Amino acid sequence: MNSREYSDPSGPSAPLLTTDDTSPELRNDDEAPPQFTYTDGWFIWVLTFSAGISGLLFGYDTGVISSTLVTIGTDLSNRPLDTLDESLITSCTSLFALIASPFTGVMADRYGRRKVILAADVLFALGALIQCSTSQVWLMIVGRSVVGLAVGSASAVTPLYIAEVAPSHARGRLVIIMCLLITGGQVVAYVVGWLFSSTSGGWRWIVGLGAAPAFLQFAVLLALPETPRWLVQAGYDSQAVSVLTKIYQSAPERDLVVQRVLRDIRGEITQEALELDQIKAPDADAHWYQDALHRARALFFNGGNRRALIIATMLQGLQQLCGFNSLMYFSGIIFQALNFSSPTLTSLTIAVTNFVFTLLAFAFIDRIGRRRILLYSIPVMILALGCCSLAFSSIDIPFGSQPPPQEQDGADRQNSSSPLLILFCLTIYTAAYAFGIGNVPWQQSELFPLNVRSLGSGLATATNWGSNFIVGLTFLPMMEWLSPTWTFVIYAGVCAVGWGAIHRIYPEMSGLGLEEVKGLLANGWGVGESLRR
Repeated sequence: MNSREYSDPSGPSAPLLTTDDTSPELRNDDEAPPQFTYTDGWFIWVLTFSAGISGLLFGYDTGVISSTLVTIGTDLSNRPLDTLDESLITSCTSLFALIASPFTGVMADRYGRRKVILAADVLFALGALIQCSTSQVWLMIVGRSVVGLAVGSASAVTPLYIAEVAPSHARGRLVIIMCLLITGGQVVAYVVGWLFSSTSGGWRWIVGLGAAPAFLQFAVLLALPETPRWLVQAGYDSQAVSVLTKIYQSAPERDLVVQRVLRDIRGEITQEALELDQIKAPDADAHWYQDALHRARALFFNGGNRRALIIATMLQGLQQLCGFNSLMYFSGIIFQALNFSSPTLTSLTIAVTNFVFTLLAFAFIDRIGRRRILLYSIPVMILALGCCSLAFSSIDIPFGSQPPPQEQDGADRQNSSSPLLILFCLTIYTAAYAFGIGNVPWQQSELFPLNVRSLGSGLATATNWGSNFIVGLTFLPMMEWLSPTWTFVIYAGVCAVGWGAIHRIYPEMSGLGLEEVKGLLANGWGVGESLRR
């Protein structure tokens, strides 16, 4: 448990929301702001880890395909997989995650965040069972597509759920728990793949085990509540009070805090309804699609909301277009071409580094700040990619349909220090990625006001998966046609452009309540204002 002591809730460490202490509901004008100590209670950690199991599923199902493809053999359609089979089986997950993400936002507003996560669990389990039981290539593609729908849904809604229940002083760390579980799931996927790689039909166990966490999360979430913000928005104020009371159970002034939070949520909802010129009628549920249309208009035509969307999509696009997932998908191929004796175990170095530095980000993100952590880490990524490019230029690495030479070239590569330098540079690149851009984009929910939060998060997540699909589709052709040297130069260039955009338009969000961010972006990017706080 972490304790955080602070005074006036209108300060930067406000508990979830920033409030107006002069409200007659809470104190007289001549009273001093109340002082209190707040300790993160067990309930918020239960909510976070329960929802974060989606991250474990997300990481496992995206990381497991590498070892699955090399162990299937002729078990599908009674023939070896060809290049088209492997491409379709790998890319369909990202494609269907892209399709699911924007619709997930609408469904989360309509039915609630928790129900969407439960539906994703059903899809995770169904996709895993289809994969482990099939004997046909096309059914394997169907199973991976179902998993893609689950991944797209979970990756959009789980950070939203966590952000909406988290106190502002711990929100960054709590959202990173999902990122930590994603990287942990990838490590587990590599280890499970290695353990079953020499077992006949072991690939069925590799993909089938993905159903276990889905069943666990489904059972746990049935007993957990919806987010207070969605409950108030849906008219369930008494249930929202009950949830808030549990979240702030450790605060001595618990009832006062709950009143403040509830008052601010109601005020935000009323204000946004007026901005939308939309007061819900008794039959509003029959026209939910009109509500969704209003929210889409508010997202794209309101200046503050549009700026939030630009920032969120920029960060999610940069997270993928910097090329990191090319390592997760194809590191085995890279290390095999570099003539490492065990490409699978060498690839595990990348996954473990990703996990360890995500853990460090968990510890430091709320201390350093989102903006600063990106501005510090991305230059390290650029430097590592540049050194990696130079190392590739000193050796001849064949990519493409021709098998690599086994004699002289292999001996030259073993005697050269370039492969070890490349491994070192990729490890540094992974560490910087995991510490910064690998985590910060998932704080996207804090950028959006309540009425467009689900839709904005869904579109930003769709940008992530669209960019993921592009990287997965283009990496090997770029390595073959442009050479490894220029491929990594391009990724370094993307990082440099992203750093410039972050410096220009991304304000510091750490310590701000969710409703404070709306004011920060209302009339501009808010960078200068955020740095003066």
